[in-house]
Amino acid sequence: MTVDYKKTEKQFYLPKTKPEIIDVPEMAFLMIDGKGDPNSSAEYKNAIDILYGLSYTIKMSKMAGNQPSGYFDYVVPRLEGLWNLDDGGIFTGSGAAIQDKSKFIWTSMIRQPEFVTPEVFENAKMTFSKKKPDLDLSIVRFEKFTEGLCAQVMHLGPYDDEPATIAVLSEFIRSSGYVEDFTGLRQHHEIYLSDPRKTAPEKLRTVIRHPIKRA
Repeated sequence: MTVDYKKTEKQFYLPKTKPEIIDVPEMAFLMIDGKGDPNSSAEYKNAIDILYGLSYTIKMSKMAGNQPSGYFDYVVPRLEGLWNLDDGGIFTGSGAAIQDKSKFIWTSMIRQPEFVTPEVFENAKMTFSKKKPDLDLSIVRFEKFTEGLCAQVMHLGPYDDEPATIAVLSEFIRSSGYVEDFTGLRQHHEIYLSDPRKTAPEKLRTVIRHPIKRA
């Protein structure tokens, strides 16, 4: 059976358009940190190329004769992003899109299956570097991340319309007796269920997740 986390762990990837509270356990990711407008930044495009390239190298390792211990067939998970602003601003919903996207500080990441270890990651880097020697793989890391208690909601539509959904999420958090808890990797979190290259803006689906703690 091919594992698809969107189906086996729907609670983390397919929330409703009504906010909800969840507790996210430890997961393993490939991560790359960067700064700037994702729409125009070469740094962001480079990060995405590396993340997907390594993720598919790991997935296809069984075909190269170096199948990792515990390997199982799976669907490469969707791209995710942790977002912050270099001016100290926070994502609590203001009703307007952030105009100066050069202020974005981001961590782009793709979840990895449970059999991936630091050794599997390093082997994938060596294999992928032979195919793409021009890419600087020193910027990518393998990290386990326990996101913990969060509130999340499904956003439908263009990315620039997210502030209205974020405002609803933030109000739900407050009315439920919590506050947003942006610390460390626990930041404004987006999971991109749709490919913007192939999907009309009004049909995009994006999971929006905020870390929380008791008020």
